Amino acid sequence: MDATLSPETETRTDRLREAETWIFDLDNTLYPASCRLFDQVDRNITRFIMQFLKVKWDDAYRLQKGYFRHHGTTMRGLMDLHGVDPDEFLEFVHEIDLSPVAANPEMDAALARLPGRKIIFTNGSVAHAENVMSSLGVGDHFEAIFDIVASDYRPKPEQEIYQNLVRAHDINPETTVMVEDMARNLKPAHDMGMVCVWVTSDNDWAKDSHDGEHVHHVVEDLTAWLVEITGD
Repeated sequence: MDATLSPETETRTDRLREAETWIFDLDNTLYPASCRLFDQVDRNITRFIMQFLKVKWDDAYRLQKGYFRHHGTTMRGLMDLHGVDPDEFLEFVHEIDLSPVAANPEMDAALARLPGRKIIFTNGSVAHAENVMSSLGVGDHFEAIFDIVASDYRPKPEQEIYQNLVRAHDINPETTVMVEDMARNLKPAHDMGMVCVWVTSDNDWAKDSHDGEHVHHVVEDLTAWLVEITGD
């Protein structure tokens, strides 16, 4: 699991084995970032802004990244500043080719062995999450999807969203593990008492605050890690 285990890490390792609930992010977490799936979503967001605001690609891309930085998601910025219909936005940007996400029987088997409830927590939509899990072949293991709509269109890492998730699904943070590719999104989970697992990424925006105390376990290959901790 971890090469060297301090007493504190050993305690967290025990908590992995005893976890009652597992919360998984979706994009670039359940499938590797190397699939480049989110690149398609990224391009679709730019196209949406071009069409909605009648601007050129470069201007749309600049707005997209600025809204992401200042509002947490581009969609939130478009809603707040331009009155965009979030459902229309989500449907448009998630119209993508899922063929890069192959079925993952190893993850399927590991999730079947992993004790506890399993929930998806994503800034995307339920439909997108269902499509991705169907491609991976792992959807049967998850009892719920807490998406951006359930979050009232407010993105991670807003603390209140995590509290809403915990209330909605009767989760005890002290017996919960959260798995995420964006390190900063683990901070609220850590503050609530969850064990936090960061799935590494080459994306600079995903690395932000990865060296903080809120990252308890660092994982390069989620499937291999799940196989390891479930004892196969």
